[in-house]
Order: sequence, then structure tokens, then C-alpha cells
Amino acid sequence: MDLSKIKTLIDFVGQSDITELTVSEKDTTVRIFRTKTTGETAGPVAGPAAAAEEAGSTQVTAPIFGILHAASAPGEKPFVAVGDIVEAGQTLFIIEAMKVFNSIAAPCAGRIVRLAGVDGAEIEAGDLLAEIA
Repeated sequence: MDLSKIKTLIDFVGQSDITELTVSEKDTTVRIFRTKTTGETAGPVAGPAAAAEEAGSTQVTAPIFGILHAASAPGEKPFVAVGDIVEAGQTLFIIEAMKVFNSIAAPCAGRIVRLAGVDGAEIEAGDLLAEIA
């Protein structure tokens, strides 16, 4: 799919009431998301952190669809492991979406008590990646 078609799809989503569009052509799939702006009615939007089930902890969720990378490169040490102490803003994962690499940062300081994301797995927006207590 060429860039002009992708731009047309992005413009279409931006001008319509839809919040998600998936289009496949040959071996390429494009997924476009749009969040509601202030004044529009919408349910909660997946963000980098949400209230966790365990008191005093924070869940880190995927903000976008893509491929999860737990390390900066194949064979490298993962950014974090269960039990690690992290600082707010520290990189926890990278999500690759359409050959763009998006860093997922810790929303708060604390200890990693759970890692739910699987390195190299395809994830959806809103999927649980980690829990920080």
C-alpha cells in the first residue's frame, strides 16, 4: 500500500465518527486509531497507566496495537524484569507499529511485580503489559 492511500485513510478517519479502521491490501495491513477529543462522548481510552486491581499498584497497558519488544535489540537484556525497581519515565518496552518504534515508559516509580507482555507478541491497545507497586 503506498503512502498516498494511507494518508487518504488517515484523513477519512479524522473526518468521520469512527475511531478505528483496519484495511488490508496484499500483504500489508494498516490500522488507524482515533481518540475522541474533548466534548465528544466516549468510554475510557487506553493509556499508559490505569488503576490496578491490587491496592497501591499501577497497571501499564499498551496504548497502541503493535509488536511488543522487551529489549532494545534481539539478544539484548530486557529493559526490566520482575522485581526490578524503576523510576518514572524509565523505558519498560518498545511497541513496533508500522515500522515506528514507540517507547513505553513507567508512569510512576516502584517495583515491577508483574510482566504480562510476551516479547515479540502482537498486542492490542489496552492489553496489560506490566504492573508496578
